[in-house]
Amino acid sequence: MNGGAAMEIRQLMYAIQIAAERNFSRAAEKLHIAQPSLSQQLSKLEKELGVLLFKRSTNSVELTHAGAVFVHKARQIVDMTEQLRREMEDLADLRKGRVVVGSVPVTGAHVLPSVLPVFREAYPDIEVVLIEETSKRLEELTASGSTDVCLLSLPIDDPSLAYLPVIEEEICLAVPPEHALASRGDTSPVPLGGLRDEPFILLKKGQGFRAIAHQLCESAGFEPRIVFESGNIDTVQALVAAGMGIAFVPRMIVRADWAGRAPVYLPIEGRPTRTLVIAYRKGRYLSNAAEAFIATFTDTLRNSGFDRKR
Repeated sequence: MNGGAAMEIRQLMYAIQIAAERNFSRAAEKLHIAQPSLSQQLSKLEKELGVLLFKRSTNSVELTHAGAVFVHKARQIVDMTEQLRREMEDLADLRKGRVVVGSVPVTGAHVLPSVLPVFREAYPDIEVVLIEETSKRLEELTASGSTDVCLLSLPIDDPSLAYLPVIEEEICLAVPPEHALASRGDTSPVPLGGLRDEPFILLKKGQGFRAIAHQLCESAGFEPRIVFESGNIDTVQALVAAGMGIAFVPRMIVRADWAGRAPVYLPIEGRPTRTLVIAYRKGRYLSNAAEAFIATFTDTLRNSGFDRKR
């Protein structure tokens, strides 16, 4: 390939973005360049390589076999280049840096307001970039190196990820105020087996807590009868409050500030918990900035009282 190293890396990034977007206009917009320039650079790259990387049509841009191989290797090269840059910054003992943190929205909304101010005060020159996605998508992003670390709950499906347990929190049962369980007159834990015929409201597929809810039901020998699904845990709780069904809810998500009707939250027999972890790719270089974020996150949450069965 002709040209300097900077041009080579840029060409790799162009191909990666086109593959991700499957569209020249969107890729050019994300890369902050004009679409004709992007098309010209890709044609130049294909000419230098002697292979066609993408099949173009009026409606789509698809990878060829050679293109798929090229983009896979290009991602590895760009990721290794970024890791090398960060490692050199650390060796130069720079106090600046950047850490990309992935989180599911519900977890981020409840724990990051406790962590980020502490981190910003301790490391004012380190930039934190937050990416909010589903659990499944976060695993993919972290495995590909697009995020340095991500906040997930166990279990983790991707074998390329390692993780550090941070907190363990109780899972409780949310029921409508008029539900028989809410008015039974005692606070003893609810047996899971007694929920077999109940209508359940769950998070949508791809959310880590949905898998936990399924596991709880399966441990009691039944499949949940799902009547509603939502991508938002607050919507789940609002539907419970409206009498549409019951739901499992992590303790940190319990809402005490509902206007008007609110769910009733009950303990579950056996006091089941979920484990929140910080995950990162095995073998990936963690910069000083990422290490500092992990340490701050862990210490702040453990000192804030999140790590308790209440």
